[in-house]
Amino acid sequence: MTSVALPLRPPAHQVSPRAVRWWQLRALATLVLLGGPQAVALVVLSGRAPGWLTATTIATVVLTLAYGLVVPPLLYRIHRWEVTPEAVYTLSGWLVREWRIAPISRVQTVDTQHGPIEQLLKLASVTVTTASARGPVKIRGLDQDAAAELARTLTETTQATPGDAT
Repeated sequence: MTSVALPLRPPAHQVSPRAVRWWQLRALATLVLLGGPQAVALVVLSGRAPGWLTATTIATVVLTLAYGLVVPPLLYRIHRWEVTPEAVYTLSGWLVREWRIAPISRVQTVDTQHGPIEQLLKLASVTVTTASARGPVKIRGLDQDAAAELARTLTETTQATPGDAT
């Protein structure tokens, strides 16, 4: 069996546009978890709160809101995926870009996940576990129907591909 190097190229498909809202809602949840207790402490201490608490609360709110407004549209533009008969291609990350190519012959399992917010937005994530020390390939923010079709396609393709995924 001859090994052929797979080309590093941008994957063809974007995630669902609804993924932007998903990432924004996750940022909002982070704001509630981090800023909420700080805001409660400010209210409870009303007038006696130390200056650092006020500063950290403001910083938490401003930074989290800025992240929620700026980063999700960037993630949408960057995150891409594609499946060919030879490999699963993904591109993700905004500060550190991760480009992954997983040969179909190395795929061991294909899983779909639907978290609570994803279910609300009709989104899903697909995890492709391979025989790689780097770990699974994850495609997040897919339309739930596209994720189901991707899982079906990958399952059929891997069953038809010779090899033992090791």
